[in-house]
Amino acid sequence: MAEITLLDGGMGQELLARSGDKPTPLWATQVMLDHPGLVRQVHADYFAVGATVATTNTYAIHHDRLVKAGLDDRFASLHMQALAEAAAARAEHGSGRIAGSLGPLVASYRPETHPPHDEAVAKYAEIAGLLAPVVDMFLAETVASLAHARAVLEGARAGGRPVWISVTVDDEDGARLRSGEPVAALGPVLARGGASAVLANCSAPEAMAAALEELGRFGLPFGAYANGFQQITKAFLKDSPTVDALAARPEMTPARYADFAMAWVGMGATIVGGCCETGPAHIAEIARRLKEAGHRIV
Repeated sequence: MAEITLLDGGMGQELLARSGDKPTPLWATQVMLDHPGLVRQVHADYFAVGATVATTNTYAIHHDRLVKAGLDDRFASLHMQALAEAAAARAEHGSGRIAGSLGPLVASYRPETHPPHDEAVAKYAEIAGLLAPVVDMFLAETVASLAHARAVLEGARAGGRPVWISVTVDDEDGARLRSGEPVAALGPVLARGGASAVLANCSAPEAMAAALEELGRFGLPFGAYANGFQQITKAFLKDSPTVDALAARPEMTPARYADFAMAWVGMGATIVGGCCETGPAHIAEIARRLKEAGHRIV
């Protein structure tokens, strides 16, 4: 039996569901602004059902998004608020790790919008510097291309914490990144960049097995956390989208999602969790199944 790190589930969609607010291009950042304490409660609920890692609500806190909303002067304070809410939930729970989320610059799922290398490195280094005093590791999420992977690994190194990198793959061919580049080509990038773990996230659960076949060859701890979207729509790939352009899969129940997660563990994954449209019930079911199978959650 294995030791499994159980990540939390989705944050942004969970915040929207609990707040009842209409989605905006600022997504989870707007909810955190309008409902102080709600992020802490979501973290607390994930810890309560068995998650051992809280991923900070910093995925979408980027200058380009804040500038459009006239809020760029709050860049640092928003990161501090997200860190404080995660830290408060962990203190209340009494254990757990905090992963500092480094989301895509400009847009998710759109590798063509990734900034030039030096610009991207500087932006990631700035965020890493803000998060480093509180987090246990960085989690570079929804990495859609090799260029994105190189930049976030280099930038995050400035924070002096281990870096877990998580790629988003083609929903129909999990052996390819959203850019179309092969997942297999990540190997040298991870080695040069000093990644401590490699995962796949925010892709269809069905695509993860093919991704994990490749990730498992890199000699690093590996895993997956999938989303529950029906598809990534063309409307969501426009500039400044809102998540109401995406729809959840009603059949992706906690039991169905846990089936996938346990299959990933069966492939050797030691880090699992959930992404958008998964919630505490999904993580609770994975925790139950892991324990039932004799695994130790760490």
